[in-house]
Amino acid sequence: MTHDILTRIEGHAGIISLNRPSALHALTLDMVQAMTETLLEWKKSPDVKCVIIDHAEGRGFCAGGDIAFLRDSALNDKGKSGRQFFYHEYQLNHLLFTYPKPVVAFMDGICMGGGVGISQPARFRVATEHTRLAMPETGIGLFPDVGGGWYLSRLEGRVGQFLALTGARIAGPGCLSLGLATHYLPSEALTDAKARIATEDVERIDGILGTLSVTPPPSKIVETLFQINRHFASDRFEDILSSLEADDSDWAMRELAMLRSKSPQTCKVALRQLQESAKLEDFADNMAMEYRIASRVLSRPDFAEGVRAVIVDKDNTPKWDPATPEGVTDDLLDTIFAPLPADEEWKPL
Repeated sequence: MTHDILTRIEGHAGIISLNRPSALHALTLDMVQAMTETLLEWKKSPDVKCVIIDHAEGRGFCAGGDIAFLRDSALNDKGKSGRQFFYHEYQLNHLLFTYPKPVVAFMDGICMGGGVGISQPARFRVATEHTRLAMPETGIGLFPDVGGGWYLSRLEGRVGQFLALTGARIAGPGCLSLGLATHYLPSEALTDAKARIATEDVERIDGILGTLSVTPPPSKIVETLFQINRHFASDRFEDILSSLEADDSDWAMRELAMLRSKSPQTCKVALRQLQESAKLEDFADNMAMEYRIASRVLSRPDFAEGVRAVIVDKDNTPKWDPATPEGVTDDLLDTIFAPLPADEEWKPL
């Protein structure tokens, strides 16, 4: 068992604590496999009646996946090891989504990418004043995966499309308002909450969290829902840009500048991904689709270039390929979304 994942049983709760503080608990393949192994074991154990997912020392909750590893794969093994990572990560996401015992995720801190993937399937999702949730993949040429298509497409109005395209960070109050969190607790109440969940009847989890909840301050994103629904109404990226261009408000100009800095390929992939996800009835079908996208996008130019610009060199001047929204054709999108050979398709555990 990797030291980057700490597991223990307290009372009747199985507790998984992410423990990679130097990387804000970003997930490695070893961490993903350790979590999956533990969850499968606890699934059968009569001693474990619920599961808690949190982070150990340092700032949390989880900053995403191991981006450096994925970029190395894209550059050096044609994406083979990266696809393996996605395959197992998506199996973990699906396992959590279908888990028969209550799962409580404490999103206390940064919760991005892979962190969203292990928190959103949980029955109970706790936000705090430290929560900052985002799917920032458009900035690195990836796409909002780990179930992002499923969760974002099912948010009210067009806020899911807004989050997918802009990578906006949502604080705890906004997470509660949008339904990305089920409860909002002050961080000092978390220790008490975990202790009570571990010892009181599992049917009481909702009541325990409700009792310890507080009324959050106003949410900034809720104040902009009218503008979001108006300007992000279309599933065509060019239409969204045109709508923002026609609005000279500070908000519209800021969001337009943000979108122009993102990967056009990723933005178009994300819009189609959410459009397709909204039609699906089975989460497994969503994850199979996202694995197809990941298999293609990983080895396309934008991912390695986006990580270089944002994380490696930090010059924040990526050279996207294609460079414009018009360059991302329907034919290109069709190849990214096309089925894989039968023996390469993703399957749940």
